Amino acid sequence: MIERRFTRIQTELPGPESAKVFATKAQYVAAPLETYAPFIVKQSEGAIIEDLDGNKFLDFSGGWGCLAVGQRNHRVVDALKDQIDGYLHTDFTAVPYAPFIELAEILCQHTAIEGSVKAAFFNSGAEAVENAVKIARAYTKRKSVLVFENAFHGRTLLAMTMTHKAKPYKYGFGPFAPDVYRLPYPYEYRKTITADEIEQSLLSLVDPSEVAAMVVEPIIGEGGFLVPPAWFLPAMRELADKYGFVLVMDEVQSGIGRTGKFFAYEHFNIEPDLICVAKSLGSGLPLSGVVGKAEIMDSPVGSAIGGTYAGNPLACRAAIEVIKTLDEENLLERAEHVGNRIKDHFNRLAERFDVIGDVRGIGAMVGMEIIKDRDSKTPDKELTGKVAGTALRNGAIFPTAGLSGNVLRVLVPLVITDEQIDEGMCILEDAFEQALQ
Repeated sequence: MIERRFTRIQTELPGPESAKVFATKAQYVAAPLETYAPFIVKQSEGAIIEDLDGNKFLDFSGGWGCLAVGQRNHRVVDALKDQIDGYLHTDFTAVPYAPFIELAEILCQHTAIEGSVKAAFFNSGAEAVENAVKIARAYTKRKSVLVFENAFHGRTLLAMTMTHKAKPYKYGFGPFAPDVYRLPYPYEYRKTITADEIEQSLLSLVDPSEVAAMVVEPIIGEGGFLVPPAWFLPAMRELADKYGFVLVMDEVQSGIGRTGKFFAYEHFNIEPDLICVAKSLGSGLPLSGVVGKAEIMDSPVGSAIGGTYAGNPLACRAAIEVIKTLDEENLLERAEHVGNRIKDHFNRLAERFDVIGDVRGIGAMVGMEIIKDRDSKTPDKELTGKVAGTALRNGAIFPTAGLSGNVLRVLVPLVITDEQIDEGMCILEDAFEQALQ
């Protein structure tokens, strides 16, 4: 029996008030915009979401990784209220404003790259990725892009091409962008690969003298929460130096404190050339950025990058408070604690349920892989969906991931309490029991 202190399910899902809104959605919202949760949010705070019918949920999805400092963080909310009383929009490249510049300063100061560092801001993770490639092409005067198996980089044309998973992200949307080449990735639970094999794959696909950038997630996100072996990123740094291309870290999901360091690449003792950021940077507001070595960032011609809403003042004010909150409330240390507590629960579940094949992650970026059996390691997408769906209906929101849709992942706000974690894990354990009956 789950002892509920934070969650409350008092209606069928969707409840009657949510059902009314879903009926309107069916009539007016484009069908491809499917929703994961079977309810409509009314209000939220920290790691708790309440729906229109008074049901309460623990949110382990964190708005798909956007809420490191929690739902409606009071510092962020206060900054937004203050900004509204000043101005909402000018377009930074038309009439510049201080929050854009202040955010660039504080982000660069938090970027562990030796030498001069600069930043530029955009709207979404996909925009950050596309602009990182543009900047790399301007700097190298080359065209080709290297990516990896299991990658997710966004849904715009180039980013969609760079993404590995075909359906739903690429299905029916071709032709794709040219000069994108996919390399094998060391997915340790399923296969081993060496740095030499990755280099030979590169050489077989494209002449390295034509490569502008290698774009890699330091920890694979949507592709299954894959943590690379210790040699991987240093070896990719060596390849970039050997062949003269730009090494880009896609930290859209793994960055801004998620793993217990400001950026996940810091766990692997390397320095990238450029870093893509988004998600938790804006605390739910549309904001992304590219930050990196100044000589590379300065290489495009004037007005070559930007956008009407890029780095909007509201989002910049929010981001400044996000970074200050991470620092002043010790949330990097908290991320490690949260992740260890969740991983302990996951490992305990793995001892009970042999359909859990692997538990992995760094900091509060933790996932479990669900399989049919431990001998074959066959992915079990159906069971993963049942477990996640049952947990959701019982009050805990866990997103899924992986090319085969068989990874349960955690992107919880770092401000979640230990007691909230424990209640959510009880709900998850109960979901496994129900799904396996």
